[in-house]
Amino acid sequence: MKLITWNVNGLRACLNKGFLDFFHSADADVVCLQETKLQPHQIALELPGYQLFWNSAEKKGYSGTAVFTRVKPLGVSYGLGIPEHDTEGRVITVEYEPFYLVCCYTPNAQNELARIDYRMAWEDAFRAYLLELDKKKPVVLCGDLNVAHEEIDLKNPKSNRGNAGFSDQEREKMTVLLSSGFSDTFRVLYPNQEGAYTWWSYRFNARKNNAGWRIDYFIVSDRLMPRVKDQIIHSQITGSDHCPVELTLEL
Repeated sequence: MKLITWNVNGLRACLNKGFLDFFHSADADVVCLQETKLQPHQIALELPGYQLFWNSAEKKGYSGTAVFTRVKPLGVSYGLGIPEHDTEGRVITVEYEPFYLVCCYTPNAQNELARIDYRMAWEDAFRAYLLELDKKKPVVLCGDLNVAHEEIDLKNPKSNRGNAGFSDQEREKMTVLLSSGFSDTFRVLYPNQEGAYTWWSYRFNARKNNAGWRIDYFIVSDRLMPRVKDQIIHSQITGSDHCPVELTLEL
């Protein structure tokens, strides 16, 4: 089973920058998007053979997630079931026979960590949500989790320490998640690979110089890790300031 996750930074914009070319060439069973920045009625998107599920933010042109699947799900749910966390369209959960798939766009802590308190509350609520799912069947979590976990996961760790996405608080929450029964598939498979990034600033020729961050993940329940065949970062694919990430599972 092939799964793709991609923060498209505005799906309508990405459609004008080659989204469908990549979508069709990838030939994935499931494609998860973050930062769609739209309401479903604002787009006419037909993908024959796929069911399309959308979770949009109440605020127009902001946040939002989507899952396009050609494997028929057993069920689909939206959000965490917690009102304070469910107005920004950040989570879609799709249940399949072997596992739950959770597509997530984690809140950004923002400049000078202006939203760090909310981010910490989100992290605890989201981890509790994942652990409840994991009691029933394994979980595949994917998306833009807005944190580079270790120094190897970004080009300039020293100068970015304490910034949003690389604060001690956010990194610690990722450590807690991974120590509660989950695996970062890329780092398990490629523990020492440097220069593997999924997001680049639009400034300072960051992408050209590969001065990036790895903040887009496939994280799986530990017991699913033996089924992971590969996790690929498609850094050559443009269309967004993030690139697509692919997971292959042998089920």
